[in-house]
Amino acid sequence: MVGRMSSHPPRTPALPVLPYRKPTRDRDYWVFDDVLPDVDAVRARCLAKDEWAKGYPYTSESWPGLRTMPGLDPGELARVERLVKKATGAKELWVQSTPSGGTLNHNCVQVVGKDEGQPRPHTDSRALCRYAAVLYLNPVVPKSCGTSFYRQSLPGGRLGGNVVAAPHNNLVDALGTRFVAPDSFVEDLEVPHRYNRLLLYHANLMHSATAYWGSTMEDKRMTAVFFWMA
Repeated sequence: MVGRMSSHPPRTPALPVLPYRKPTRDRDYWVFDDVLPDVDAVRARCLAKDEWAKGYPYTSESWPGLRTMPGLDPGELARVERLVKKATGAKELWVQSTPSGGTLNHNCVQVVGKDEGQPRPHTDSRALCRYAAVLYLNPVVPKSCGTSFYRQSLPGGRLGGNVVAAPHNNLVDALGTRFVAPDSFVEDLEVPHRYNRLLLYHANLMHSATAYWGSTMEDKRMTAVFFWMA
């Protein structure tokens, strides 16, 4: 028997549905304002740096904008870590390494303009961190350029989950693919941008920068990001 050609394109395999945990303040994420006593000096120091790694659109890297490390000095970082320990109850925080010695870009300053990136929901590696945080370092960036938590958007208008759990380490592992349709995720909760605000969250929750801003080094969205195992 000769098989007939189908008039319908092949269906894309359905993505696994993740567990859902409603992002709840002081349980899944924490917000601290006025974190650094001299944040203007920290910002000026970052702007004065002349060694930046370049991402998109300057190179073929997939990550956006510019990066440099370290962001905070040891005393400033210790102040941030005291807040993290008190909020989470963690006795110790450390930067986890892979067997080959690789780490996430902890205490890294990122500068990304409005045309250099877009929201990209993801989770951070469970193998390398339990908590992640972002510190906002530009006073002129709009509130709408903070950080958002996302969940799955499924066929038929259904909503899926937002948590990567064992045995998976990140969102790519959990979904079984790096390539998903643009409408696979929907914003669940937005935490507004505010200068000198620290947003701390469980790293296995799906999240992304809400939006980017600016076109010059002085007005682009500037943040410091942190990744701790505990």
